[in-house]
Amino acid sequence: MSTQRRQRAQRRVAIVGAGPGGLTLARVLHVHGIPSTVYELDASATARDQGGTLDLDEESGQRALLHAGLLEEFRPLSRPEGGELRLLGKDADLGFHIPPPRDGDGNDRPEIDRRVLKELLLGSLPEGTVRWGRKVRAVAIGAAGRPTLTLADGTTVAADVLVGADGAWSRVRPLLSDADPVYTGVSFVDGLLNDVDTRHPAVAELVGRGSMFALADEKGLFAQRNGGGRIRVYIAVKAPEEWSRSGLVDQADPAATRKRLLDLFPDWDEGLRALIADGDGPLVPRPIHALPTGHRWDRVPGVTLLGDAAHLMSPFAGAGANLAMLDGAELALALASHDDLETALNAYETAMFPRAEEAATQSADHLVDFFQPDALRILRDAFTTLTAGGADR
Repeated sequence: MSTQRRQRAQRRVAIVGAGPGGLTLARVLHVHGIPSTVYELDASATARDQGGTLDLDEESGQRALLHAGLLEEFRPLSRPEGGELRLLGKDADLGFHIPPPRDGDGNDRPEIDRRVLKELLLGSLPEGTVRWGRKVRAVAIGAAGRPTLTLADGTTVAADVLVGADGAWSRVRPLLSDADPVYTGVSFVDGLLNDVDTRHPAVAELVGRGSMFALADEKGLFAQRNGGGRIRVYIAVKAPEEWSRSGLVDQADPAATRKRLLDLFPDWDEGLRALIADGDGPLVPRPIHALPTGHRWDRVPGVTLLGDAAHLMSPFAGAGANLAMLDGAELALALASHDDLETALNAYETAMFPRAEEAATQSADHLVDFFQPDALRILRDAFTTLTAGGADR
């Protein structure tokens, strides 16, 4: 091993957050012989629901997996048929359709459940890389100029590189920026239907094999196929920030919550209303926040951010996890390629900032489009242009 590689391998890299971005960073560092430690609040990999499904883009999420040496393992775990898209009005009439890819057609954005992706990444890391149940209480620049983090148990960890991969409400971000996420004016309520092909065949037929968006009256019912016969449902409304805390969504009384939510869609097709009425388990409110578009910071030695901690945006560009994974891969490659840490971090941020700004702009624009009175027409026109005749209209 060369002296330079030995020095890079001796760097102490602390990553806060074991989401797709933080785990991708740890994996690509491992590929290049650089150890890292990931500090994660969750007690274990299965401590909570990992959320829905992701479509991994060829130029971002899949490129990150290529650098991680996991792309071939990803392919059989993914669902190319998840590329199907259906746009509906509130009468459930099909306004636009991208059918599932046929065998041999390929799909540059196959779907994978978040849980499955996380298992793939975790399984590729040395045992002990992720420290579960570690709550970060504080971060600071220590007396020696090195970033430090203090855990809830009082343990203090000094690092050569501290990476905030800890999401929207990052504990690391205040070291770099005073920006806070801002409410976008849109809230989701997340639901789930299980064993849909057997128990809810009409809903299964309505949603198809991928994603379905029903839009009207400046609100929406969105649904996505997940693995294991499940469909995730997202009830989307324009509402004040306090709406999700107003008592409309009571997780202790899902039946009453469903009735109140159904009252928001009184004249919608009964098949669409079944996405709410027939759901299983609790309904979870999720106000949608975003960091300011173009969020940047001045360099602080040894500290950087990735993913939502760096560029939280609404989900309307489908870019969040893809960008987080690409951030993680490119940060790892920069750390593996440069002897000087600040040169590496500057190179990473110089590429990441404009890429994130472009996606955040697109996400903000799409959010507006989804909640226009004529949202179905706007999106149909946009997808028609994108597919250039490759879909049913």
